[in-house]
Amino acid sequence: MSQQWQTSRFVLNLDKPRVMGIVNVTPDSFSDGGRHAGVSGAMAHAEQLLKDGAHILDIGGESTRPGSPAVPLEQELQRVLPVLAEAVKMQVPVSVDTYKPEVMRAALDMGADIINDIWALRQPGAQEVVAAHPSCGICLMHMHATPQNMHLHHMQGDVVADVRDFLLQVTEPLLKNGVSRDRIVWDYGIGFGKSVAQNFALLAHQQALLELDFPLLAGWSRKGSLGQVSGLAVEQRMVPSVAAALLAVERGARIVRVHDVKETVSALSVWQAMQDSAI
Repeated sequence: MSQQWQTSRFVLNLDKPRVMGIVNVTPDSFSDGGRHAGVSGAMAHAEQLLKDGAHILDIGGESTRPGSPAVPLEQELQRVLPVLAEAVKMQVPVSVDTYKPEVMRAALDMGADIINDIWALRQPGAQEVVAAHPSCGICLMHMHATPQNMHLHHMQGDVVADVRDFLLQVTEPLLKNGVSRDRIVWDYGIGFGKSVAQNFALLAHQQALLELDFPLLAGWSRKGSLGQVSGLAVEQRMVPSVAAALLAVERGARIVRVHDVKETVSALSVWQAMQDSAI
């Protein structure tokens, strides 16, 4: 079945996998903190991601690494909005990674196409902000506990069923408020309060999350679980990150959120050639 993702300015065809390139404007990101801080650095990075083949840009102003402190609202606005103002001129879908409704509202007013929320719109007022917008894309992610303590409290029980039930639970109010299904994408939240085994169980059983027909975004890039199985430091995890993205797409994910865009796009081109083969 053909799928599309409706966003503020664009309708993304998901018949082929899409690559979301990460633009961190935080000094303390677990992977590339500080490397692209400031408008000029962030925009140079964004331009390179697009040259490398990214279909979507994802701008984030608060680190979600385990144990990271929350960023004050004004500081997040100061980090994100100047970069967003330039990014929306690039004529590609631009996502803003935030859980604060005030940042969501300001970003959408500035022309952001997608709200990517690790809290799945559970912060007071967040659902109302996106539901009031006529067309913005929404990515709902599963997170167990909070960024401050999720590494201390892993999930218990049937992780696949629990993640699916959670995502359905946070989706239903949006649908009741008139948000169309084609605006909503799910993310099972690799590393957010899950053990290494649970993360890989979610990858292995992605099909269970796809049965309700919401497109799936997979965010494996440079995550700790990849370091655990490969023994590689964060900055060395490109190969396992690409492998995980490829496996996620093979199992039905439609969007992969990555740092290493060029390598991911190259790997996916091989997968796509196999898919397009008429033999």
